[in-house]
Amino acid sequence: MLKPVDPGPQGPERPVGELVHELIEDGKAYARAELGLVKAIAAAKGKALALPVARFGAAFICALAAVTALAVGVVIALETFIGPLAAGFVGMLIFAAIAGLLGWYGYKCLRRDF
Repeated sequence: MLKPVDPGPQGPERPVGELVHELIEDGKAYARAELGLVKAIAAAKGKALALPVARFGAAFICALAAVTALAVGVVIALETFIGPLAAGFVGMLIFAAIAGLLGWYGYKCLRRDF
């Protein structure tokens, strides 16, 4: 069987304003602690992501260089057939069309998902 809780010695009752003030201060302290926790988690995740992001950046630069080399190769290959200026223009059109199609596909997927 449960025993009733002993209320203990009763001191003078505190005013409601003091209790509300204490409650507000405790809430502020809790919010500060939660904010500190969120900041610590974000800093840890940021440090963990720094190296992979740098590697992806280097990979992007290498991929950009590869696409540039491909474009130069296409222009040089076309140069023997149609001349240097026309080859540059045709190469630009080819890669602009590829970029346009990829952008259109990305836009279409974005509209479908959102």
